[in-house]
Order: sequence, then structure tokens, then C-alpha cells
Amino acid sequence: MELIVFLTEQWMLVSLFLVLAYTYMWREKSKAGATLSVHQLTAVVNQGNAQLVDLRDSAEFQAGHIVDAINIPHNKLEKQLSELERHRAKTLVLVDKLGQHTGAAGRLLRDKEFNVVRLNGGMAEWTGQNLPVVKGKG
Repeated sequence: MELIVFLTEQWMLVSLFLVLAYTYMWREKSKAGATLSVHQLTAVVNQGNAQLVDLRDSAEFQAGHIVDAINIPHNKLEKQLSELERHRAKTLVLVDKLGQHTGAAGRLLRDKEFNVVRLNGGMAEWTGQNLPVVKGKG
């Protein structure tokens, strides 16, 4: 009950807080790079100007991944940035299980001046759409 009284009496302060929180979340999300749907991803890959980077651990990657993806687990990305140098001219498409690690990885790669986009929904969305996966190391 006291919370409701506070919110109604301090509506300007609460409104300012909500605007600032929304602005912060929007800004952080935009720093990580744009997102692609699975259908947009197929078009980008077919153009040949993209490199998929699968951020899942190697066991998940070997169990099934998108064709031509390279595997760099998210917790090893900073140490393995040199592996991505040869793909600098391409757009890096970040893929993980559900999309939870692509934001931090996207920020890191954008800070290193890579062109980065993220797969919306990750591999869960890709497999949920019954799109093809490759098993093994790739």
C-alpha cells in the first residue's frame, strides 16, 4: 500500500526513472549490433558476405550448427579474436543457444571495429523453424 502512495505522490520522479532505464537498455542493446531473423540470415548467408560465429561450447556446436559456421565459445572469444581477423571484411553473424551471449560478444567485436549482427533467438529459433543443421566439427 505504501508503494502505491509513493508512486502516486512521486510520479515525476518515477517517470524520470523509467525513461532513464528504458534509454539505458535501448542504448546497451544497440551497442551490441542489429539483430537478424532466421529468414534474413539465410538471405545474408546466400549473398556470401557474412561469416557465422557460433558462440556455444564445442559439444553443442558439434551436436548441430549452421553450415559454414565457425565455433568460438563466448568465454574464449576475447582470447581468440585473431581467428576472426581474416573475416574482417565480412559481416560477422553471432549465433548462440538462445541469444543470451550475443549482446556482450557483439559489444566486444564492435569495439574492435568488426561489423556485427546477431541472430535473433539463436539456434533455438533456427531449429524451431526446421532449418538445416550440420553435425560434427564443420
